[in-house]
Amino acid sequence: MATGDILAFGPFQFDTRTKRLSRDGEPIAISARQIALLHLFVSKPGQVLSKDTLIAAAWQDVAVTDNSLEQAISSLRRHLNPPSGPPYIETLARRGYRFAADVTRVDRRETNEALDAMLAPHRAWIEGRAALETLEHDRIVHARAVFEGVLIHVPHQASAHVGLANACAMQFEMTRSDPVPDSDALATALHHATEACRLDPHYGEAWVTLGFVLERTGNHADALAASRRAVALEPDNWRHRLRLSYASWGEERLREAQRTLALLPGFPLAHWLAASVHVARQAFPEAERELSAGLAAPRGPHATAPRFSGVALHWLLGLIHLARGDEPRALEEFQQELSNEGSGHLYARECSANTWYAIGALKLRRGDLAAAAGAFEQAMARVAMHPMARVGLAAVNAVLHPSTAVPAANSIGRERNAVSVSVDAAFGRAVQLVLSGAPGEASVIVHEALANAAPGSAGWLLPVEPILRALDDPALWGPALSRVRNRAA
Repeated sequence: MATGDILAFGPFQFDTRTKRLSRDGEPIAISARQIALLHLFVSKPGQVLSKDTLIAAAWQDVAVTDNSLEQAISSLRRHLNPPSGPPYIETLARRGYRFAADVTRVDRRETNEALDAMLAPHRAWIEGRAALETLEHDRIVHARAVFEGVLIHVPHQASAHVGLANACAMQFEMTRSDPVPDSDALATALHHATEACRLDPHYGEAWVTLGFVLERTGNHADALAASRRAVALEPDNWRHRLRLSYASWGEERLREAQRTLALLPGFPLAHWLAASVHVARQAFPEAERELSAGLAAPRGPHATAPRFSGVALHWLLGLIHLARGDEPRALEEFQQELSNEGSGHLYARECSANTWYAIGALKLRRGDLAAAAGAFEQAMARVAMHPMARVGLAAVNAVLHPSTAVPAANSIGRERNAVSVSVDAAFGRAVQLVLSGAPGEASVIVHEALANAAPGSAGWLLPVEPILRALDDPALWGPALSRVRNRAA
């Protein structure tokens, strides 16, 4: 007899794939052992099956008596046997049992509804992936809900775990500058990224997602290792190259950014990543070329919107102009960056805060203290704990409102234990010291913090930091600038 998914006899159908029995389309509930017995009977109609064969099929390694088999077959007969006529299951004395009915194969034809249900989780995955790639706040929240729904239907699908891990990691990213970041979202991301790697250890997307999440948890070594594994598994995937560039620094970041651009020309974030290394090396022409390329977009009546939006490029380009002393061009770039704030981009709020801080520094250079204070306040309205803006505002208020302002020295401690000071904290203290007239001490604090920092991108903004202005006094800041350059080698 030909075999198929559905075996029919009389008014009954037995689905060998789902292990379900139905009569005239109505399901019949039978036990797991009865299902095993029936499956064997309908697979071998007309053949005599010994008791030992039937017991092995239904009870496997469990020792049972003939009486247990007889009771199970008797119960199965009550579900199958018609009111009159010969029974479906015959007893052959001292030989065993035989299924006496004719069995035919029924070709499976899924309904449109069933086909749609099969496609639904994959369609949802595509929808969620597209939502994530916009890097827009509302779409990321939507993507998380989509992937949570997909996992209900396919809980063991590695790609669904990857999608949910990315959505949760990006939700954490949206809050990373808040006083209380969404650590629960990051923990959920780590769980699902790890689960994806367990389900399919040869799936590059799982490993690169784990690398991204580990980077956010501060586990930089494992993040780099996971990202490199993803690239080794799938070397032509631009997403893997991009995230390896993000997790790495120096020459490796440059190399992986360029490989990303070879696979996806014009991708803004890849240009920005390359530019960050050039800034650390104080190679401003190269950095400016990368940023300009990232900002370039098709023009003309038939131009379409870029597939991926970008932020932070105008901000960094403005900082380069400001470091060169070109304040008008810097301010123009800063205004362009602020125009992106309403885009809904994942990092738009953080980039806007950094841009307002840079504008505050520019206004401070011009001696416009009121405008500087307003800009620093704008930065803190977006990122309340922005350390540099807080220091800048405290210093300006100390001049504008000396009777009520909190002294800048109280806003950040003055201790000099460089081993315990992060580079970011050292920058904050250095800004405070520069504004209070102690640039020499500021340069020492930054240099010591860089000397004690782990390898990586920490301190890369020093050449363009708009209040420290390290390039204006190379004799004072030379050791720190040299260290930043060497770290980006």
